[in-house]
Amino acid sequence: MTKINAFTYSPFPISASVRGKPAVDEKPKQENANQTFSKSLETECERLPVKLSKHARERMNLRNIQISSSEWQLIHSKMQEARKMGINDSLVLTKDAALVVNTSNQTVITAMGLDEAGTRIFSNINGTIVINQ
Repeated sequence: MTKINAFTYSPFPISASVRGKPAVDEKPKQENANQTFSKSLETECERLPVKLSKHARERMNLRNIQISSSEWQLIHSKMQEARKMGINDSLVLTKDAALVVNTSNQTVITAMGLDEAGTRIFSNINGTIVINQ
């Protein structure tokens, strides 16, 4: 205790979280859950033979587009064939989805269901891959 101008001053202990640092026993649960999900999603995407752009991931999730690993393998194989033919940007049509892909960097740019794709015009592509399995 310290006397300041005839008043007794007793400082309150400042916790670590007040100083801008989380206390040892304080772990933000939401951040841990988000980090776990993000890591799981990235691990799953790393296993795919093609890359998914952030936009494509969001669209596939939003539109509930599911593509099996065997379909991804076939898409990858056809993308490599298209690249050898000089096709850079392609539309991939599967039985359930339409994907716009860049074959030179093996990336899916966007995705939509076939019902939605039926009323669209696709531009800036120079090839189409049809997978009817």
